[in-house]
Amino acid sequence: MPDASGTGTTNASPSWGQRLKGWIDTLLVADVFVVIAGALWFGVAVLCHSRGVEGPLNLFQRLWEPLFTPAIGLLMGAAILSGVLGWALNWWRRQGPR
Repeated sequence: MPDASGTGTTNASPSWGQRLKGWIDTLLVADVFVVIAGALWFGVAVLCHSRGVEGPLNLFQRLWEPLFTPAIGLLMGAAILSGVLGWALNWWRRQGPR
């Protein structure tokens, strides 16, 4: 019976490339959640700041450089790389065998 990947094998261990892709995918999913949590935290911090509570905004500002800036950069870099690779693979397929 074929496995979920449709390769027809059920006992084959994933290749090094497949494991690496799995780790990268997991990292990027976690990164998306960090960025979303940061955006929500910023919204709550601004609301608290408007009510005179400074703690949440101060914490956000302390975490901005070491946590949120790299997380946003990683997300943007992955999106750009994905677009470039998608374009390059599409271009390569259109070239066809010569």
